[in-house]
Amino acid sequence: MPIVTPLTKLLNIRVPVIQGGMQWVGVPQLVAAVSNAGGLGLITALTQPSPDALRQAIRDTRSKTSKPFGVNITLLPSINPPDYAGYARAAVEEGVRIFETAGHSPGKLIQYFKSNDCIVIHKCTTIRHAKSAAKLGVDVLSIDGFECAGHPGEEDIGGLVLLARAAKELNIPYVSSGGIADARGIAASLALGAAGVNMGTRFMCTVESPIHQNIKELIVKSSEQDTTHIFRTMHNTARVYKNKVAKEVVAIERRPGGAKFEDVQKLVSGQRGRLVYENGDPDHGIFTAGLSMGLIDDIPTCEELLRNLETGVEEIIGQMSAIVVPKAKL
Repeated sequence: MPIVTPLTKLLNIRVPVIQGGMQWVGVPQLVAAVSNAGGLGLITALTQPSPDALRQAIRDTRSKTSKPFGVNITLLPSINPPDYAGYARAAVEEGVRIFETAGHSPGKLIQYFKSNDCIVIHKCTTIRHAKSAAKLGVDVLSIDGFECAGHPGEEDIGGLVLLARAAKELNIPYVSSGGIADARGIAASLALGAAGVNMGTRFMCTVESPIHQNIKELIVKSSEQDTTHIFRTMHNTARVYKNKVAKEVVAIERRPGGAKFEDVQKLVSGQRGRLVYENGDPDHGIFTAGLSMGLIDDIPTCEELLRNLETGVEEIIGQMSAIVVPKAKL
């Protein structure tokens, strides 16, 4: 039987799984593969060098799938911010109607999307921020737990508590994000009131993922103990793979007197991280990875992955229903 949730109905997808909007990873070949397999693929807008390049990425994706897909726009703290409005306008003009937003002060972006009849999924790391986003009119909230790759916020609250809080306090659909890589994680999320899940690291490790095979194989070999946090002392915490560069950044942050961003800027360069994915040297730069690495032991196609997740969730829910026995049979 199909899994039907408010998310599958709203997005017109078969499996309640959203592919995370990962920098350098959310490109047409992966996005289309996820959508064709029944989930929702997301193009990462800022992976593209310009709004016009995003237009072309949207067209490339549309040439590979007739299924729904969306665009992620993450608002980053920056002295010279990207042309967020230009990216948003390009995507809307190209006919995209599903967006994931994340980051600071998303109000103008959300207002623009809603004025163009778009569906907006907003990623949050606290219930406080989720409520604020709901007031701005978003359609779905993505609740990002401490287990996630990338930025988990500064409050260090795991998904188990965050999702239970969300069930009590939110009045719009939400999905779980962080630490999800298998059918048990999806079933647990649904039990906690979520309408679906967001998976990032798991999709990095698929056939259609654009990252180097060496990095995919590294993820398979790694465990939940192979991540670390950088930027803790700068109050911009990020979970990344625990490689030589990440350890060096942490060591600099722990120096007496602390560290400024300028002290680690060259080490954490986005271009160095991009080369990790292109050249396959895991120690060349910083790259994000979540605790869900401990649950990943293969490199399937997106079709295989989502099919197995779908059947796995159905089996688990069926097993759980057998636990409840009518009193007359006790």
